[in-house]
Amino acid sequence: MKISIFNRQKDLSISRSSVKKLVELVLEDRETEVVIHFVGKKKISQLHDQFFDDPSPTDCITFPMGGDILGEIFVCPQVAKEYDPRHPYRETSLYVIHGLLHLLGYDDIQRSDRIKMQRAQNRLLKKAKAKRCLLQRSS
Repeated sequence: MKISIFNRQKDLSISRSSVKKLVELVLEDRETEVVIHFVGKKKISQLHDQFFDDPSPTDCITFPMGGDILGEIFVCPQVAKEYDPRHPYRETSLYVIHGLLHLLGYDDIQRSDRIKMQRAQNRLLKKAKAKRCLLQRSS
């Protein structure tokens, strides 16, 4: 598995090794490639506007690829800090899990799909917490 991480934000210091552990936990032993971008509110808002006609900031945006590359995920830690200021690393971990589930084919448009996705997210978040794979501050 190849995991590329690009950190283009300064709102939350994130350990690269903790990102890799979380991605590996969710994707298990899949032979694939995934790219994760941590970006600020300005960039996530631009992407949200460009691809979804909505200029507001959002938590994460995914772009599925195909073939050997599962896709790309753009995550905004500032949104996590604002949503859950007491637990921004857990919230950002949830956004990464959410994005990975989208790349694995989960959807959250229809209510029934959203319920399945939320169950999978909750299960993976609990598993990540139990295995100490939540995102952490970089040293």
